[in-house]
Amino acid sequence: MKLTIFVCLVALAAAAPDRDAQTLTDERNDQGDGNFRYEFETSNGIYTQKTGTPGSEGQSNYQGSFRFPLEDGTIAEVTYIADEYGFQPSSDLLPVGPPAPPHVQRLLEIAEDQRRQGITFDKK
Repeated sequence: MKLTIFVCLVALAAAAPDRDAQTLTDERNDQGDGNFRYEFETSNGIYTQKTGTPGSEGQSNYQGSFRFPLEDGTIAEVTYIADEYGFQPSSDLLPVGPPAPPHVQRLLEIAEDQRRQGITFDKK
């Protein structure tokens, strides 16, 4: 949630110099049962859209994206899903950690094989 607010503030700050921007699209649909959709676009290149559905754990699930122009003329774009597993953004602008060492992939394969065989471990 904090990341969403931060990114929205960055987008708002990037849009601040263009006070003459016009709203091109402003569509909103809320069915009142947790299902909704909105889309918003301005003439200065800011765009956002989000779709929401009720979640399995009582939360609202969101899926959407936003984009805005950067000072160098490129476009910043973020897509995301927010559900019972948290906020999951995706963008070329987000940092990426180093790849996992080779032994980690092997351990994941072993764990998956054990699950298929029905092997479980006591959680004491």
